[in-house]
Amino acid sequence: MDIILVPGFWLDASSWAEVTPALEAAGHRPHPLTLPGLESVDSSRAGIGLQDHIDAVVQAVDAIGGKVVLVGHSGGGAIIHGAVDAPPDKVERAIYVDSGPLGEGGVINDELPAEGDDIPLPPWESFDDADLVDLDDGLRRAFRAHAIPEPRGVAYGRQHLHDERRYAVPATVIACEFPAALLREWIAAGSPFVAELARVHDVDYVDLPTGHWPQFTKPAELARAILAAVDRSGMD
Repeated sequence: MDIILVPGFWLDASSWAEVTPALEAAGHRPHPLTLPGLESVDSSRAGIGLQDHIDAVVQAVDAIGGKVVLVGHSGGGAIIHGAVDAPPDKVERAIYVDSGPLGEGGVINDELPAEGDDIPLPPWESFDDADLVDLDDGLRRAFRAHAIPEPRGVAYGRQHLHDERRYAVPATVIACEFPAALLREWIAAGSPFVAELARVHDVDYVDLPTGHWPQFTKPAELARAILAAVDRSGMD
């Protein structure tokens, strides 16, 4: 299976480096992406919006030709959901890593402080404690040393969706900060936070207790969770 891996904010394709070997060893073809504006610290992020990142994923899907599995971490979950929407028939499964689908008109995070066209990685103290579980000092230093400013237009841009067939694409949520049981409670309560996820017909939940960056804190466990979801797709 071709597996397209979409990183979250401040990250490029290299953020999946400890996850992809296990996917390859299982016989799959991982395609970690570096999205527009994330090529380097010096890249221009002017004019880059959410749709540009969605379009980059769609182009990767089209280049492969056959059906793919999409994996999106954090803000990458909104991006892969936009790619599922355009069009749904090319996606075998969407896997949301500590993330979920973003509905029509939603934004990923327009509260992150911007500096012009850039959103730099904020100080650690601005994150919730749950974000930082297992992210030790060494991992924090490595993350910050490699972090690339996120384009403001991606974080602040509104999601626009067009094809309700997206709800028929099976999904897996790999729950890290919040356990799957809590996500189910939010869905049952009609929380707006999970309104789009609630509309997906077939959703599997996998608990992977750690902080917001399991590709750094528990890469082997994350790889196994992704492989299990891909194997699940093969049985559908």
